[in-house]
Formats: sequence, C-alpha cells, structure tokens
Amino acid sequence: MLVPPPVDAAHLPALLQAMPKAELHIHIEGSLEPELIFELAERNGVRLPYASVEALRSAYAFSDLQSFLDIYYAGASVLLHEQDFYDMARAYLARAAGDNVVRAEIFFDPQTHTARGVSMQTVIQGLHRACVDAQRESGISAALILCFLRHLSEEEAFATLEQALPLRDQFIGVGLDSSELGHPPEKFERVFARCRELGLHRVAHAGEEGPPAYIWSALDVLHAERIDHGVQALKDEALVARLASERVPLTVCPLSNQKLCVFPDLARHNLRQLLDAGLCATVNSDDPAYFGGYINDNFLQVFAATGMTPAHAWQLARNSFQASFAPEADKRAWEVRLKSVFSDFSGR
Repeated sequence: MLVPPPVDAAHLPALLQAMPKAELHIHIEGSLEPELIFELAERNGVRLPYASVEALRSAYAFSDLQSFLDIYYAGASVLLHEQDFYDMARAYLARAAGDNVVRAEIFFDPQTHTARGVSMQTVIQGLHRACVDAQRESGISAALILCFLRHLSEEEAFATLEQALPLRDQFIGVGLDSSELGHPPEKFERVFARCRELGLHRVAHAGEEGPPAYIWSALDVLHAERIDHGVQALKDEALVARLASERVPLTVCPLSNQKLCVFPDLARHNLRQLLDAGLCATVNSDDPAYFGGYINDNFLQVFAATGMTPAHAWQLARNSFQASFAPEADKRAWEVRLKSVFSDFSGR
C-alpha cells in the first residue's frame, strides 16, 4: 500500500481543496441552485410557489429524508427541455472541476421528469452532452447513472429501463434512490437482475435511514457494486467485516447526513470510524444545492468537526478513485496526481 508523503496539519484545509478526487454520489437534480431554478422557471413559463430566490432557499429546512424529497421534486419542475438539463449539468461540472474533481459519476432521476411528460431522450441527451463538453473543455471525466425511484413500483422501473435502453451508450449504470424506509431493496430484485444481464453497473442507496439489513439486501439481492450512504453499517459487526474484506465502497455524504438529521451534528458523524474499521468510504455531496455545500465543503467541514488527518484525506481520495467505474489507466493517473499534490504540500 502506498504511504502518503507527510503533510503538516496546518496545511490540511488547502490540501483538501487542492487534492484530486472523484465524486460518486451526486444527484444532478440536487445541484439545481435556487438562482438557476428561477432562471429556468422564467425561461419556461413555470410558476413557482416562492416569491424569490431567498424565499426558496429559506424553505430548505428539512427534518428527514421525506421532507427534503418533497421540495426536491418541486424544484425539478422547471426542467422541461434538453437545454435545461444541459445547463444544470454544466453548472455542476464547472463547480466540480473547480473543486478538483477529476471524475464525477452523476445520478439522475428520469421518472421525476417522464412523469411530467418530458421524454427520456430529452433528459439523457441534455445531461450526456454536458458531460462530453465538460470533459473536452476542462478535462473532468463524467458519466451518468440512471436511478430508479424506490417509492414507485418495480414495474415502473422496468418501463423506465426499457425507455432508456435506446440510449444505453450514454449511461454506465443504474441506482436506487428516493424514500428508503418501507422500500427495501428486495422490491427491485428482478429489474436489477435484468440490468446485471445487460452489463450495467449497479449501485443502491442503503443504510442512510434504513437498517443494516437493507445493506445486506443491496449486496445479496441487487448485487450492488457500491453502497450509497451505508453509514448504518457500523451497527452490524458481521456486515462491517464483510464490507471490509470485499472492499465494498460506501459513498458517504456528511453534510447531507447532518441536514437530514441522520447525525445530530458533524462532530458525531462516523466517517472516521468507517475508515478506521477498514472500509472503503468516500466523501460526496449528495444534493449540494439543498444541503449546504459541494464536495470540498463536505471535506472541509467534516475534517474540521472530527479531527481527521492528512492521512485520512489521502485514504479518502484513493478510495474514491478505486471505487469509481473509470478505466484502470485513469485511476492510476489520478493516483500519480494525488501523490504529486501531497508531495508539494509535504515540502511546505
């Protein structure tokens, strides 16, 4: 295992911002800032139930996952045309590149849009075009992951998959998101089996508000390659042992966990414990427009609150590369870049 060059803790905030990293848990609809919501609403003639950007932002006071989802879906109502999806994704990718994200694997929720009469082609082509343009212009590697809404039926998920398959070359995998409690992974066993047959990567939200049993099911029933969130895993010693031995990645979202009251505050977040238990945890922003920060904000705030060290930063960055679905050559190149950044800070 590579050992990071030593870095003085005084340089930790600057290091966290400068180091390359992959973001593996970002809902693109959750990057839709109030300013862009109002801009798109005006462009598309959509009436919003808020008088101003400030009024909308002040509504971002969530007590749990469901209270967030209610306003999240309302915000998505302004997305109607391919250019809307393009503009939303380009705005996120510009922020991500500024945070030294070298790889972004972006979740999108087509059912949120097709239910409003927006075509699958409009959604995927707008997002994909943004990914292609961002890679050409800033070098960021970006790919799309289609998520099924778990509060809807498996039959609806199958229909969504069939609608998306003509555009199969524009997304790399499928995920499972939305309301976790009451919607166990088993509900989607057959559609995930079909996705596995098709060679699609598979990830699933589990163990955010739901119990460790949902993580077991995501692994054994859905054959998920990554667990999104997974912070409840520490409640099950056997599960922790399995996640560690199999190097199953967890895409942890600290500010989201705080905002949705999964943890009362960041000081009591268990990210450090996950790493110390040998788990392949990563840091991500989830729905940054709603939860108070993009990926570097998550790094800075959770490190300040928990006292993690430059060695933890190195571990989290390497984990993010290894957990990504990017080509192995790219992963090696990003690790070389990571070592170079650490070496630079080591000499200060």
